[in-house]
Amino acid sequence: MADIVDRKTRSQMMSGIRGKNTRPELALRAALRRRGLAGYRLHWRGVRGRPDIAYPGRSLAIFVDGASWHGHPDHFIFGKSGPFWDEKIRQNIKRDREVDAWLFAAGWRSIRVWDFEVLQDADAVAARLAPVIEAARSESARPASVRSSSLTRPSSGSSTIGAPAA
Repeated sequence: MADIVDRKTRSQMMSGIRGKNTRPELALRAALRRRGLAGYRLHWRGVRGRPDIAYPGRSLAIFVDGASWHGHPDHFIFGKSGPFWDEKIRQNIKRDREVDAWLFAAGWRSIRVWDFEVLQDADAVAARLAPVIEAARSESARPASVRSSSLTRPSSGSSTIGAPAA
Protein backbone atom coordinates (compact mmCIF):
# COMPACT_ATOMS: atom_id res chain seq x y z
CA MET A 1 0.00 0.00 0.00
CA ALA A 2 1.48 3.32 -1.09
CA ASP A 3 1.79 6.08 1.47
CA ILE A 4 -0.22 9.26 0.85
CA VAL A 5 2.61 11.53 2.06
CA ASP A 6 6.29 11.71 1.14
CA ARG A 7 8.94 9.99 3.23
CA LYS A 8 10.15 13.18 4.99
CA THR A 9 6.62 14.22 6.01
CA ARG A 10 5.87 10.70 7.29
CA SER A 11 9.10 10.75 9.31
CA GLN A 12 8.15 14.07 10.89
CA MET A 13 4.66 12.79 11.67
CA MET A 14 5.94 9.59 13.26
CA SER A 15 8.62 11.40 15.31
CA GLY A 16 5.83 13.32 17.03
CA ILE A 17 4.38 10.13 18.52
CA ARG A 18 5.63 9.73 22.07
CA GLY A 19 6.01 6.51 24.01
CA LYS A 20 5.90 8.01 27.50
CA ASN A 21 4.41 11.01 29.27
CA THR A 22 1.57 11.05 26.78
CA ARG A 23 -1.58 13.09 27.38
CA PRO A 24 -3.52 10.02 28.58
CA GLU A 25 -0.73 9.09 31.01
CA LEU A 26 -0.52 12.63 32.37
CA ALA A 27 -4.31 12.79 32.78
CA LEU A 28 -4.45 9.46 34.62
CA ARG A 29 -1.57 10.37 36.92
CA ALA A 30 -3.27 13.67 37.80
CA ALA A 31 -6.56 11.85 38.50
CA LEU A 32 -4.77 9.31 40.72
CA ARG A 33 -3.09 12.12 42.67
CA ARG A 34 -6.44 13.87 43.15
CA ARG A 35 -7.70 10.64 44.75
CA GLY A 36 -4.65 10.52 47.04
CA LEU A 37 -3.12 7.56 45.19
CA ALA A 38 0.38 8.92 44.68
CA GLY A 39 3.54 7.02 45.54
CA TYR A 40 3.90 5.37 42.15
CA ARG A 41 6.94 5.16 39.92
CA LEU A 42 6.90 6.18 36.28
CA HIS A 43 8.18 3.87 33.54
CA TRP A 44 9.87 1.84 36.23
CA ARG A 45 12.70 -0.30 34.87
CA GLY A 46 12.67 -2.61 37.88
CA VAL A 47 10.09 -4.91 36.32
CA ARG A 48 9.55 -6.30 32.84
CA GLY A 49 7.43 -4.20 30.50
CA ARG A 50 8.35 -0.84 32.07
CA PRO A 51 4.79 -0.04 33.20
CA ASP A 52 3.54 3.49 32.65
CA ILE A 53 2.64 3.59 36.35
CA ALA A 54 4.11 1.14 38.86
CA TYR A 55 3.49 0.66 42.55
CA PRO A 56 6.55 -1.49 43.36
CA GLY A 57 5.69 -1.96 47.03
CA ARG A 58 2.28 -3.24 46.03
CA SER A 59 3.45 -5.33 43.05
CA LEU A 60 1.03 -3.44 40.80
CA ALA A 61 1.68 -2.34 37.22
CA ILE A 62 -0.63 -0.06 35.22
CA PHE A 63 -0.32 0.32 31.47
CA VAL A 64 -2.10 3.01 29.44
CA ASP A 65 -2.44 1.29 26.06
CA GLY A 66 -2.89 3.28 22.87
CA ALA A 67 -5.91 1.88 21.05
CA SER A 68 -4.25 1.87 17.63
CA TRP A 69 -0.88 0.56 18.80
CA HIS A 70 -2.31 -2.20 20.96
CA GLY A 71 -5.03 -3.42 18.62
CA HIS A 72 -8.35 -2.26 20.07
CA PRO A 73 -10.96 -3.78 17.72
CA ASP A 74 -12.74 -0.45 17.22
CA HIS A 75 -9.53 1.47 16.49
CA PHE A 76 -7.41 -0.93 14.46
CA ILE A 77 -8.79 -3.13 11.71
CA PHE A 78 -6.46 -5.85 10.49
CA GLY A 79 -6.03 -5.83 6.73
CA LYS A 80 -6.76 -2.14 6.34
CA SER A 81 -3.28 -0.66 6.80
CA GLY A 82 -1.18 -3.30 5.09
CA PRO A 83 0.86 -6.32 6.15
CA PHE A 84 3.60 -4.32 7.90
CA TRP A 85 1.16 -2.71 10.34
CA ASP A 86 -0.85 -5.90 10.79
CA GLU A 87 2.30 -7.72 11.89
CA LYS A 88 3.47 -4.79 14.04
CA ILE A 89 0.17 -4.70 15.96
CA ARG A 90 0.10 -8.50 16.29
CA GLN A 91 3.58 -8.37 17.82
CA ASN A 92 2.51 -5.58 20.20
CA ILE A 93 -0.47 -7.66 21.36
CA LYS A 94 1.75 -10.73 21.75
CA ARG A 95 4.30 -8.73 23.77
CA ASP A 96 1.52 -7.35 26.00
CA ARG A 97 0.38 -10.91 26.75
CA GLU A 98 3.95 -12.05 27.45
CA VAL A 99 4.57 -9.12 29.80
CA ASP A 100 1.28 -9.80 31.63
CA ALA A 101 2.20 -13.48 32.00
CA TRP A 102 5.68 -12.63 33.28
CA LEU A 103 4.28 -10.12 35.80
CA PHE A 104 1.75 -12.70 36.99
CA ALA A 105 4.48 -15.32 37.44
CA ALA A 106 6.54 -12.77 39.38
CA GLY A 107 3.61 -12.09 41.73
CA TRP A 108 2.56 -8.77 40.18
CA ARG A 109 -0.87 -7.60 39.18
CA SER A 110 -1.10 -6.02 35.73
CA ILE A 111 -3.85 -3.56 34.80
CA ARG A 112 -4.35 -2.23 31.28
CA VAL A 113 -6.55 0.74 30.39
CA TRP A 114 -7.24 2.24 26.99
CA ASP A 115 -5.92 5.72 26.21
CA PHE A 116 -9.24 6.91 24.79
CA GLU A 117 -11.06 6.00 28.01
CA VAL A 118 -8.59 8.02 30.03
CA LEU A 119 -8.93 10.98 27.68
CA GLN A 120 -12.71 10.74 27.87
CA ASP A 121 -12.86 10.68 31.69
CA ALA A 122 -9.63 10.20 33.63
CA ASP A 123 -11.40 10.58 36.97
CA ALA A 124 -13.79 7.72 36.15
CA VAL A 125 -10.85 5.48 35.21
CA ALA A 126 -9.04 6.45 38.43
CA ALA A 127 -12.21 5.65 40.37
CA ARG A 128 -12.26 2.14 38.82
CA LEU A 129 -8.57 1.67 39.63
CA ALA A 130 -8.79 2.98 43.21
CA PRO A 131 -10.21 -0.18 44.85
CA VAL A 132 -7.57 -2.33 43.15
CA ILE A 133 -4.78 0.01 44.25
CA GLU A 134 -6.15 0.18 47.79
CA ALA A 135 -6.48 -3.62 47.97
CA ALA A 136 -2.88 -3.95 46.83
CA ARG A 137 -1.87 -1.46 49.53
CA SER A 138 -3.56 -3.48 52.27
CA GLU A 139 -2.06 -6.69 50.91
CA SER A 140 1.47 -5.28 50.91
CA ALA A 141 1.09 -4.27 54.57
CA ARG A 142 0.45 -7.89 55.65
CA PRO A 143 3.17 -10.48 56.15
CA ALA A 144 3.63 -12.65 53.06
CA SER A 145 2.39 -15.74 54.91
CA VAL A 146 -1.13 -14.30 55.31
CA ARG A 147 -1.52 -12.55 51.98
CA SER A 148 -4.50 -13.45 49.84
CA SER A 149 -3.31 -14.69 46.48
CA SER A 150 -6.61 -13.64 44.93
CA LEU A 151 -5.75 -9.97 45.46
CA THR A 152 -2.15 -9.99 44.34
CA ARG A 153 -2.50 -12.58 41.59
CA PRO A 154 -5.76 -12.53 39.65
CA SER A 155 -6.75 -15.80 38.05
CA SER A 156 -6.27 -14.50 34.50
CA GLY A 157 -2.82 -13.13 35.22
CA SER A 158 -3.95 -9.64 34.35
CA SER A 159 -6.70 -7.41 35.53
CA THR A 160 -7.99 -5.51 32.55
CA ILE A 161 -10.05 -2.55 33.55
CA GLY A 162 -11.35 -1.23 30.27
CA ALA A 163 -9.14 -3.38 28.08
CA PRO A 164 -10.00 -6.77 26.59
CA ALA A 165 -8.50 -9.89 28.11
CA ALA A 166 -5.37 -10.97 26.35
